[in-house]
Amino acid sequence: MPLYEKRTYTVIVGRMAEVQRLYAEQGWPVLEAEGFSTHNVGYFVSDTGTLHQLVHLWRFHDDAERRAFWQRLYASEAFMAFAAQIRPLIQAQEVQLLNPAPWGPRP
Repeated sequence: MPLYEKRTYTVIVGRMAEVQRLYAEQGWPVLEAEGFSTHNVGYFVSDTGTLHQLVHLWRFHDDAERRAFWQRLYASEAFMAFAAQIRPLIQAQEVQLLNPAPWGPRP
């Protein structure tokens, strides 16, 4: 059964445009070039409720694959150069692991 990881980043008010630009110009290209994007289900920006949030949804076969993925990603010099630029724009981070319900569609 797959495991989903939801990462919610609360962005400093007024800095979302910069975060989106950095992801579009640097973050996502690195993820694609180094083969990390295959686990990504999608990126989302909050429009109602708690605002100024960037949400990532990732899919893994199990927790071992998830842990190995993040270890490899954090070893990427190109990704860590991007991360160094984006960290000052992030106010908070929340990581939530989700197991799919035994009914309904799965992304």
